[in-house]
Amino acid sequence: MSDLEAELRKAVRGDVGFDVTSRALVTMDASNYRRVPVGVVAPRDAQDVAAVLEVCRAHGVPVVARGGGTSIAGQATGTGVVLDFTRYMNRLVALDADARTAVVQPGLVLDRLQEAAAPHGLRFGPDPSTHSRCTLGGMIGNNSCGSHSVAWGTTADNVRELDVLTARGQRLRLGQGWAGAPDGLRALAEGELARLRTGFPELPRRISGYALDALLPEKGADVARSFCGSEGTLGVLTEAVVDLVEAPRARALAVLGYADEGAAAESAAGLLPYRPLTVEGMAADLVRSAAELPRGGAWLFVETGGESAGEARARAETIVRAADVVDARVVTDGAAQRALWRIREDASGTATRMPDGTEAWPGWEDCAVPPARLGAYLRDFRALLTAHGLRGAPYGHFGDGCIHVRIDFDLLTEAGVGRFRRFSEELADLVVVYGGSLSGEHGDGQARAELLPRMYGDETVALFERAKAVWDPDDLLNPGMLVRPAPLDSGLRFAVLPREPVDVAFGYPGDGGDFTAAVRRCVGVAKCRTTTASGPAVMCPSYRATGEERHSTRGRARLLHEMLAGEVVTDGWRSEEVREALDLCLSCKGCRSDCPVEVDMATYKAEFLHHHYAGRRRPAAHYSMGRLPVWLRWVSRTRTAPLVNALAGVRPLAWVAKRVGGIAVERDIPRLAGETFSRWWRGRGPGGGSGDLVVLWPDTFTEHLSPSVGRAAVRVLEAAGLRVALPPTLRMRVRPVGDGRSRSAAALLTARRGRVCCGLTYVSTGQLDHARVVLRRTLDLMEPVLDTDAPVVVLEPSCAAALRSDLPELLHDDPRAAGLAARVLTFAETLERHAPGWRPPRLDRPAVGQTHCHQHAVLGDTADRGLREAAGLDGELAGGCCGLAGNFGFEEGHFEVSATCAEEQLLPSVRAADPSAVVLADGFSCRTQLEQLAGVRGRHLAEVLAEGLDGGLDGPRER
Repeated sequence: MSDLEAELRKAVRGDVGFDVTSRALVTMDASNYRRVPVGVVAPRDAQDVAAVLEVCRAHGVPVVARGGGTSIAGQATGTGVVLDFTRYMNRLVALDADARTAVVQPGLVLDRLQEAAAPHGLRFGPDPSTHSRCTLGGMIGNNSCGSHSVAWGTTADNVRELDVLTARGQRLRLGQGWAGAPDGLRALAEGELARLRTGFPELPRRISGYALDALLPEKGADVARSFCGSEGTLGVLTEAVVDLVEAPRARALAVLGYADEGAAAESAAGLLPYRPLTVEGMAADLVRSAAELPRGGAWLFVETGGESAGEARARAETIVRAADVVDARVVTDGAAQRALWRIREDASGTATRMPDGTEAWPGWEDCAVPPARLGAYLRDFRALLTAHGLRGAPYGHFGDGCIHVRIDFDLLTEAGVGRFRRFSEELADLVVVYGGSLSGEHGDGQARAELLPRMYGDETVALFERAKAVWDPDDLLNPGMLVRPAPLDSGLRFAVLPREPVDVAFGYPGDGGDFTAAVRRCVGVAKCRTTTASGPAVMCPSYRATGEERHSTRGRARLLHEMLAGEVVTDGWRSEEVREALDLCLSCKGCRSDCPVEVDMATYKAEFLHHHYAGRRRPAAHYSMGRLPVWLRWVSRTRTAPLVNALAGVRPLAWVAKRVGGIAVERDIPRLAGETFSRWWRGRGPGGGSGDLVVLWPDTFTEHLSPSVGRAAVRVLEAAGLRVALPPTLRMRVRPVGDGRSRSAAALLTARRGRVCCGLTYVSTGQLDHARVVLRRTLDLMEPVLDTDAPVVVLEPSCAAALRSDLPELLHDDPRAAGLAARVLTFAETLERHAPGWRPPRLDRPAVGQTHCHQHAVLGDTADRGLREAAGLDGELAGGCCGLAGNFGFEEGHFEVSATCAEEQLLPSVRAADPSAVVLADGFSCRTQLEQLAGVRGRHLAEVLAEGLDGGLDGPRER
């Protein structure tokens, strides 16, 4: 392959990657399959594509075109050279609002086209649930559809012309009237007119096979339409002219509740005469919370459009009256509609887990039958599942008769794979009995192509092979897809993973303690690859900053998968490729909540670093910042904070300290407090409050860097009538005597002094052995608290998240860990639960800032929202991540990415805010980022409320 790589580098202006990382990132798509490529090329233009084809043809190496890599049937993987169109060939070339057309490159993400078309009142009709990361080229290759296909059809219905390169380098412009047809295609079609007229089922979602019937004269001999859905096997798309449709000025969403999915399915076809924009269905087993949905066990999401909100609502209400429903809800508010649609769109990820946590997989993700027969088909489908001892949760495009489902196949054992094959064969027969298509949206790929003879018959499949030979006589393009396919049970991505448990530090409770199962969570739906953060979402800030797959949650999960497999990544936990990919993971934990399958890359990163550096010298930052609590306690005991601050203010000395400590030279070293929070506490005298006892956690940041936050919290908690205490600092080795409270002299003499710590800095740098020691000492100190009912109030969100999630997962063998985790409350949660009658001071000010990423991912912010509302602090806080993320933004080499993350949402929102706005930032990292990058003073909510208790808010926003 060295000659191939050398020739490609010489011939191509784009990127050529034959390295371990480039190959490992594209071994899989969102399917069950895995194929290892020899290399990856990101072409800059059509000339580069032609050069790749020429070189690969000379070497006899296959070529596979890849967009967002979200294909579910395996067609975006290959053993040859993979063409990645997302890096450079991702432009919107032109948009003609008058003609309602757009010229796009294959790597353009659908949402970018929708954003450009929206100001003109236009949109591209098809919209798969992966619209934020799927590409137009991939949509054309798979003939994608989406929820609005009942109104605007499939991608093939919205394509006008295609620029294509054949495997032999011929440039074609495909269109109607045989435009662009390769030599021999017309003769092939005209010799099979009878078969083309009778051998292709008529239904809205027939995606399987080649669309050769589009070449019929009565259908305009449309070569472009015929090319759609060919899965990169006929030619390589370099540009497309697509049609745009007029977007309704207003929309309403009718959510219809039914007793079960059968009733919903039978009702769907009857709603089509009312010309809805969508008729989507899902059942209760896919819904995490049905609180926002009407009563029922299954629902249809029926969207209507109109020139005004009233017209759209009227159409929705007409549909409600026409439907025989248990309950219904009509929503016209845009934000509420988006929230409901997220429930439906996340189903592709949610469906990968059964309610009991069992894994479920694609493979029969999108069969389609005539809509009028959907109810009966679903009943037979459920019966077939039961007969094979399988489970699945169907959902999807009920109005088009297309059902998505992931099934709890056992793809790890020989017996389970055998059952997978038998079920697949029987389900294919069932779909054919109902006059359906094996694929109704995602294409055949490897998952279904082997079974196409059951749907089309051997002679039509032979016609597909002849068509492939006309376009690609050398079988260079994506071989093994659609024609002459590999067996559907071969090349499964799980086959290469270790069968024995991997020795790990964390408990992985959601995966049965199995790290391999944790890595398998990533199924490739690629929600982490969105290029813009929407709403409160956080995941994945490093991908949005760099645009590189290896810095996405999916990319890192793929590298970990290959590390476990040991074929591409061969040096296991010592892998430098995996370490480099994880280096820019901010450990923001956004994926833990925003990923539909709850991949927790922050935990995987800590696990990897723990093994990677075992017995070896670590980076300097792991010692300087990973062990920050040790250094700060030493400064506190020696009372040298003023000296440290003075030295840090001398630039040459600070520069040396930063270089030695692995700290980015662009950063200022934060000033230490002259008086720690605990020292202030000891000297304050008796506290107030006569209500519930709460234990205020003196985290490292509050203790040494922001004691004003702790003082403010005490002020507010006591104003709310609560009794505040700090955790014990003595661990008694002798049990209490007498009344159970008295301590003997021996007990006091043998007691060990210590400080509680959440272990966050040790965990985030992968020093898990140190973290365990620190956390066990903490549990020893906290035992008296655990014997009471007192909650533990943690002011720093990252520390609260560490105690609530990392502690019980790292010390999964210590029942005290779960006990302490269950006690942890945020500041706002404490007031909500233990002082429900207290009302904060009315501040009546706009608020701006950012919800801490760990709070978003682990803790939730419902109580905070309620507290801000009660205090009259109006405004939504930004989503995303501040970019500092504890030690991340301070580490050498991370400053640029850190600043880019801050500029995504946080800093623009603060700059655009009213001058009177309160800048809220509960995390020390967020406050530091605001100060160092924008010169803005952020405050913890406790500080703001404490100032309000004293009569108002003082102090400028600027530092």
